Formats: sequence, structure tokens, C-alpha cells
Amino acid sequence: GKSGLAMRRVVAMLMIMAASAPRCAAFSSSFLSYERRGSQAFKMLSRQSTRSFSVSMSGTSQGRASAAVAQSKEKSTGKKEKLDLKPPKGTRDFYPEDMRMRNWLFGHWKDVARLHGFEEYDAPVLESEELYIRKAGEEVTQQLYNFEDKGERRVSLRPEMTPSLARMVMARGKSLTLPVKWFSIPQCWRYERMTRGRRREHYQWNMDIWGVPGIEAEAELLSAIVTFFKRVGITSQDVGIKVNSRAVLSEVLTAMGVPADKFAATCVLVDKLEKVKLDDIRGEMQELGLTDEIITKLVATLSIKDLDALEQTLGNGSKALAQLKQLMEYAEAYGFRDWLIFDASVVRGLAYYTGVVFEGFDRKGELRAICGGGRYDELLATFGGEPLPAVGFGFGDAVIAELLKDRNLLPNFDNNKVDVVVFPLSPSVYASAAAVSGVVRSKSISSDLVLEDKKMKWAFKHAERLGASHLVIIGEDEIAKGIVQVKNLAKGEQVEVEVSKVSDFIAEQLASS
Repeated sequence: GKSGLAMRRVVAMLMIMAASAPRCAAFSSSFLSYERRGSQAFKMLSRQSTRSFSVSMSGTSQGRASAAVAQSKEKSTGKKEKLDLKPPKGTRDFYPEDMRMRNWLFGHWKDVARLHGFEEYDAPVLESEELYIRKAGEEVTQQLYNFEDKGERRVSLRPEMTPSLARMVMARGKSLTLPVKWFSIPQCWRYERMTRGRRREHYQWNMDIWGVPGIEAEAELLSAIVTFFKRVGITSQDVGIKVNSRAVLSEVLTAMGVPADKFAATCVLVDKLEKVKLDDIRGEMQELGLTDEIITKLVATLSIKDLDALEQTLGNGSKALAQLKQLMEYAEAYGFRDWLIFDASVVRGLAYYTGVVFEGFDRKGELRAICGGGRYDELLATFGGEPLPAVGFGFGDAVIAELLKDRNLLPNFDNNKVDVVVFPLSPSVYASAAAVSGVVRSKSISSDLVLEDKKMKWAFKHAERLGASHLVIIGEDEIAKGIVQVKNLAKGEQVEVEVSKVSDFIAEQLASS
């Protein structure tokens, strides 16, 4: 029956399973082996992926956590990560009192430049990297803030302004009327070791003359530098200006058979002697082909400190010597000869200088170079243009600020001085006070309008804090009479003045004070 049929089917299935058992066992063993190996590979891959993800999120061991990780921490702890309130290393914040000092300094620079007939220009702080990369071993090429932008272009924050100026001069070409006398106060960036007066960003007063081949251009620029020093109270006992010409070294090296194409690189090495010993760069000099005999002659020349001794070395037919003598004669005529010192060791560190170079220094020897510059007649040729005579200087804000502090020559920048404080006695007369303040400002009289409901005592202290000379008081009684109360804070005198005449009254008071 049915039970017998079922029994026969079970027996058949058991016979089939018995026959295939060896193969099933082999397959099972193989499957379990693959499973174990796959599990191990998956675990290893997982660990590697986790490490890669962790590295990509955290950067280097000393780097800062990404915003995503910071947010994750914030969520897990319930606290926000504290913001670093310091500016990036080597940079500065400029609070209002700092801006007052900066504007004071820049104002002097601009005034001096305009007194000498110069016009102001500017250029982008971001430039093409190739503008600064030269092959003479200059430090500046190793100090660039450079990177690849989103358009895959190599760019850099400018470390100096002269290459940008050269680009602009080339762009205008022959349409420029020569001579060009331009000045600027750019912010410059260099990733360098920081010392007193040396930061990774600074502002620099630049003055340049293009199109004048004679030494007259150098004399005019030196006049501008000395004029600035005198304006801020610095004397020739505080600061000196070392003067030399790269043509001096050129004549010495040429006479000893050194090829002209090694000259710029040699000057860059010579400039390093101020910071390192000769033996530290002797190997680099020898790589340029300078023998021990040439190096000895070079070092002897660098030690010369007066023009008479230089004449004994170069001979009276030297063009470099003639130029330096002419510069000293012009300095005498300008009235700043006592500021100049001949020093054959000054060559400046930039490869593009070709002639006279100069460097302002602290006579106490406590600060690094205050300013410096020189002639760079061949700069345009290095960019593929036609050579054009040029000379200029750079004058940083950081070192001069230190010098002025040391000599106690800085004004007080604690207060933001205004001429007038306009004080409404109550909120109901604020609109009238605003109108009076507007009329006063229309006469170019600076006015601070009190914006909150304050007491009279506070208004007087506020006016004193701002250095105001007058306090204008407006109340409901004054509005009804069409007048204001004007108090001369220096004299302690208070008078009633018609609203329509208040600006003229204060202007007269300021003019007579």
C-alpha cells in the first residue's frame, strides 16, 4: 500500500545519499576552507580601510582634525571645540590702535613719495609662481607660499613687489612715458625663520624709477629714504646707509677670468657671508668654478670700507668707482652725505641686481636691515623683454616699527581722536541729534554720535576718551528753541548756538585752536 511505497522512496534516497557522500564531504570541506580564507581577507581589508579612512580624516599626526571629526566630537561630548584665537604663525591682527599706527606710518611713506613726484600703483597679492623662480640660489625661491590652484596653475603669494612691477611695465611696453616713478605699499609673504622685526608677512614701501640709466636715480631714491627718517625723528646717529656697487665685484671677478654667467650666483653666495662663515659656502663657490685664489681676492675686496682703498684695488679707470664717487657728490648736494657709508661687502641677496646697491642699518647693531635696494637694469630681459634701466628699494614696516619703539619716537595711538561728540539727552531727541551730526560731518568735522541712552557724566568721559575738543548737547528744551549747547572741553566754556550755525561755529573754534 501507500506505506510500502513511502518506505521504498526513503530507502532509494538513502542509497543515493550513501553513494554521493564522499563528493559532498569534499565539497563541504572545500567550501569551509574558502569561507575561512575569505573571512580573514575581509577582516584584513576592513582593518586597512579603517586605517586609510582614519589617516585621510586626521591628516598628519601633528595636523588639526578635520571639521567633520570636530563635529563628531562635539556631538559625542556635547561641547564645541575651542577656536584658536591666534592668527597663523608669523602673521598679525590689526586692531584699531594697530591700524592707527599703521596708517600713521603709511601716511608718512605716501607723503614722502608724493613729495618726490612719484605715483602710486598696486598689483595682485597672488601671482604666477614662475615670476619668482630663478636659478641663482636665492633664499626667496625657497620661501614661497606657493600652491596649485583649482585650475591646475602654479601660483604664489608675492614675496616681493619688483617682479610684479616688471610684469606691469612690460605689459604697457612703449606706451609708458619714461621715466616711470612709481611707489606702492604691498603686503608680502615669505615662509622664513622669524626673528625680531622679521615676520612671514609684512608690508613694504617700494619706490622705483624706470628709464634713467644714470646714478641720479639712486640719489633721488636715497633722498626719499633720508627724508622719511628725518620726518619721524630718526637721525644719522641712529641709522646709516651702506652703499656699494655690484660692478665692483664684477670688475674683480672679470679680471680673474670668472665667466659673466656665474656672477649673479656668486653675489647670492657673497650675501650669505653676513650670516654664515666662509668655509660653510666655500664648496658652493668652488662648484661655480671659483678657485681658492679667486676666493681669497674676493674676500679681500669685500673687506674694503673706503673709496680710496677701493681705488688701489680697481685702479682710477674703474667705472664702478667713478659711479660711487659721483653718488657721494650728489649726496653732499642733497644734504645726506653723513648718512652714507661705503661698504664693499654689501651686495644684497637678489640675483637681479646689476649695479649700485644700498642697505639701511641700525648703528647700534640691534636690528636687521631696515631697508635696501639697488639697480636692476636686466630684470626685464630675464622675463623675455628688452632691458630697461631701473632702480628701486623696499622698506619693511616691521623693523622700522621696532626702531621707532626703541627710540621712543612713536606717537600715542591709544585713542581714536574725533573733533566732536554729539549727545542726545534722551531717545526722543535722537533724530534731531542725528541731523546735527550729519550737518557737522558735511563740513569735514569728525563727529561721534552717541547711539544709546546714556547719562551726562558718561558723555563727558566718552568725549575725553575720544580726545574730542567739543561736546554738543541736545535736549527737548534745546529742540524747542532751535538751538544746541556747545561745550568747549579744553576751555570749559559752554554756549548756546543756533542749529543752522553749529557747524560753522565749531569749524571756527577748531581753526583758532
